[in-house]
Amino acid sequence: MPDANRLDESKSPYLRQHADNPVHWQPWDEQALAAAQERDVPILLSIGYSACHWCHVMAHESFEDATTAGLMNQLFVNIKVDREERPDLDRVYQTAHQILTQQTGGWPLTVFLDPHSRLPFFSGTYFPRTPRYGMPAFTDLLERVATVWAERRDELAEQGEKVQDIFDSLNAPGNPDAALPEAAILDAARDQLAGAFDSSHGGFGTAPKFPMPSSLERLLRHWARSRETRGGPDREALDMVLQSLTRMARGGIFDHLGGGFCRYSVDAEWLVPHFEKMLYDNGALLALYADAMAISPDNLFEAVVRDTAGWLLREMQHPDGGFHAALDADSEGEEGRFYVWHREQVRRLLDDDEYAVIETLYGIEKPANFEGSWILHRRDAWRAVVERLGLTAEEADRLLASGRRKLFDAREQRPRPGRDDKILVAWNGLAIRGLARASTVLDQPSWAEAATRAVDFIRQDMVIDGRLHASWMEGEVGVRAYLEDHAFLLDGLLALLAVRWRDADVRFAVALADALLDHFLDREEGGFFQTAHDAEALIYRPKPTLDESTPAGNAVAASALGRLGHLLGRQDYLDAADGVLRWAGPVMGRAPQAHAALCHALEEAITPPQLLLIRGAQASTWAKKADDEYRPFRLVFALPEAIEADDGSEPWLPTYLPTELPAPTTAWLCSNMTCSLPITELSALTAELGGDKVVSLRRP
Repeated sequence: MPDANRLDESKSPYLRQHADNPVHWQPWDEQALAAAQERDVPILLSIGYSACHWCHVMAHESFEDATTAGLMNQLFVNIKVDREERPDLDRVYQTAHQILTQQTGGWPLTVFLDPHSRLPFFSGTYFPRTPRYGMPAFTDLLERVATVWAERRDELAEQGEKVQDIFDSLNAPGNPDAALPEAAILDAARDQLAGAFDSSHGGFGTAPKFPMPSSLERLLRHWARSRETRGGPDREALDMVLQSLTRMARGGIFDHLGGGFCRYSVDAEWLVPHFEKMLYDNGALLALYADAMAISPDNLFEAVVRDTAGWLLREMQHPDGGFHAALDADSEGEEGRFYVWHREQVRRLLDDDEYAVIETLYGIEKPANFEGSWILHRRDAWRAVVERLGLTAEEADRLLASGRRKLFDAREQRPRPGRDDKILVAWNGLAIRGLARASTVLDQPSWAEAATRAVDFIRQDMVIDGRLHASWMEGEVGVRAYLEDHAFLLDGLLALLAVRWRDADVRFAVALADALLDHFLDREEGGFFQTAHDAEALIYRPKPTLDESTPAGNAVAASALGRLGHLLGRQDYLDAADGVLRWAGPVMGRAPQAHAALCHALEEAITPPQLLLIRGAQASTWAKKADDEYRPFRLVFALPEAIEADDGSEPWLPTYLPTELPAPTTAWLCSNMTCSLPITELSALTAELGGDKVVSLRRP
C-alpha cells in the first residue's frame, strides 16, 4: 500500500498545499491506480483547486487530522486531483456526481471509485468533520463506504454498469446530413434569459449569483443584430446587460481598490463575494465591459476596464509573459481578510474630505456588511454622491483618487492571499481576448502588448514536439492540451490579430485549428471531444456543449474556426464549425439559454460575418474608423504593407488578396468568401459601411 504522501513531487500549487497532510495522498497516475487494484480497496478521489475556500476548510478539518488520515489510509487509496490541471477528470466525475445524486456538484468533489473499473459508486462535495448541515461526519462516512464495499460488492457492480450505460448515452449521435439549427433558437435563448433575469439586481437567478458573461454577451449580440435586421433595436435586451454590468461594477464582487472580479456573489445583490479571483472570469468580463464601452462611453465601465486590465498586468502576469491562474479567497487563515475594512482603519488613513467621499461612496457610513467589517461597494451612482456632498466634479474626482490610492497602498502592506502561479492555456486565451478587445476600444497599446507576450510565451514554452500542453509551472509543462486550450487560444489570437497583424500569430492560429481537426474532431458524428484521440482513456469522453464557468469548448471552437475559415478561405474549418452545430442542434433546442456561446456560433453560421480587410500604410487608421462601435458581426483586420514571416517563407495571407496593392492603402469588404472591388479611399469605405452610431445610453 502507498505508505507516503507523494504530492511533494507535484508542480501543482493545489497538490502541494496537501503535501504535508498525514493522508497518504497520491497523484492520479499509474502507480496509484495500480496500488488500488492490488489492495482491492476503493479509490477516494478528491478534486479541488488552490483558490477554493471550502477545499481549505475540509483540508483543515479532516485531511490535517491524524485520526481521520489514519482511517483514510487504512481503508482507501487516496488520490488528489487539481481540477485546473485535469479538467477531463473533473468533468467526468462531476458528471458522475450528478448521475448518482441528481444534484449539481462543486468543489471539493469527493468521489469513491471501484479500483478496477474506476466507476464511481458514491459521491459528495464537502463533508464536515462532525455531523452538521444535514451531512454525516466524514469519518462516519468513510467507515460506511468501506462497509458497503466489503459487503455489497455485487450491488455496486450493478450500479456501476448502470452508470456506465448513462455515460455511454450522453454523447448523442449526430446526423451529418442534418440542416443547421433554426434561427428561432436564438430568439428562444433571448426569451429564456429574460425569464431568468433578476430585474431588481441584474444577473440571472438568485443567490449564489455568478456573472455568466456568455449569457450577457448573448443578449448584447441579440441587441446588435436586432438593431441591424429587425427594424429597431431590442432595448430590453440591452437594458438587461447594462443593468447587470452596472450592478456588478458597483457591488462587492468587484475589487474597488485593486481591480478585478471575484468568482461569484453569495447573495443576490452582488454585495458579498466568494473572494477568490479567477483569471477566466476576468478575461471574459474584461471583453464584455469593453464591448459595452464600444456602444457608448461610460465612466463606470471605463474604470472597471482600466482597473481590471491593470490588475492583470500588475499581479497576474508572469515575467515571461503568461498569466497566472488565480488568487486565493483566504489570507491569514480567514476568507476575505485581505479585502475588508474596519471603519476606524479607513478613518485613520484619510483626511476629512477624502473620508467623506470614500465613506459616502462605498457605504462605510452604513452598518457593517461582512462579519463586523465592510466590503467596499457602491450603493449609489458617482454623480449622486458628488451632488449629495456639494462638491464640484473635479474636486470629487481628486478626493476619490487620492483616497483610493491611500487605501490601496495600505492594503498592499497586508499579508496577501496565495496565488496559484500555474499558467493554463485555456484561461490565458480568455485573458488574451479580453486584453485585445479592451486595447481596441480604449486605444491602449500596452494591453495588446501584454497579450502578445502571453501568446509568445505559450508558443515558445508550452508547445513541445508540435503539441500544445495545457499547463506550465516552474519550467515544466503538464499534460497535452484539451479542446478548450486550443479553442480559447485560437479565439484570443483572432482578437489579437484584429488589433495588430503578425504573420507568426496567423501561423499559430492555423496550427491550432489544424490540431483541433486532427486530434479532437469526431469525424463521424460531428463536434469535438474534450480530450485528444491519443489522450488517456477515461470512463467517459465528453463533447461539451453547455456553458459553465467558461463557455463550452465546442462553442468557442465553432465560432473561432468559422471566423478563421472566412478569413483564410479554408472550407475545412467552415465545415467543421457547421458540423458542431448540426450535431449539437437537438441539445441546443432543448435548452437554448444554456447554450449561449453555441448560439453565437449559430448566428454567424446563418449569417456569415462581414469581413473588412485593409492593407497598406494607413491600414490602422482606416481600421479604427471602421471598428469604432459595437458591431460583433463585422471583423476588421488591418494588414501592414510589408509583412515578414519568421522563417523567411512567404507570409501567410488570405489567399484571395492580391499581392500587389492598387493604392497605398486598400480595403476589401468581404462576406462568405466573396469580396468587393478594391476600395482605395477612406471616404468611399465610410460610405460603403454606412450605419448610424449609437451615441448615448440611459443608465439603468
